[in-house]
Amino acid sequence: MPQSLAQVYLHVVFSTKQRQPFLQDSALRTELHHYLGGACRDLGSPSLAVGGVEDHVHILCRLARTQTIAQLVAELKRESSKWIKTKSPALSEFHWQDGYGAFSISPSHVEAVRTYIAEQESHHHQHTFQDEFRRLLQKYQVEYDERYVWD
Repeated sequence: MPQSLAQVYLHVVFSTKQRQPFLQDSALRTELHHYLGGACRDLGSPSLAVGGVEDHVHILCRLARTQTIAQLVAELKRESSKWIKTKSPALSEFHWQDGYGAFSISPSHVEAVRTYIAEQESHHHQHTFQDEFRRLLQKYQVEYDERYVWD
């Protein structure tokens, strides 16, 4: 049987519902990032970097050749949302936004994206999530309607 081979790097970004700052606690945020990394691995899409701030996450991973982007993101959101709600009664209302951004990354840009994700905290001292997401959409030439991006 012939082999099917793929190497697709993906930068995924999604926010908490209405950008609520549920992830203010840095220890919880670090634990969530590790959880998401493990979930990526378990789904056959190993992560290369996971990071973010109090209202959103960035994931750089290699997409499994048998999975769609939508399946990966849905499963990551479902599992991590379930997990985070067990961490504290204050997180019982935690939800991710309905949408997400997913951008293909050239192998030659993997290290730059990894660095970008690692520097999220300092980056967001100057820029909001909305500004950052709009910039990513423009950079990757994604057409969008502002009315439907935020929830």
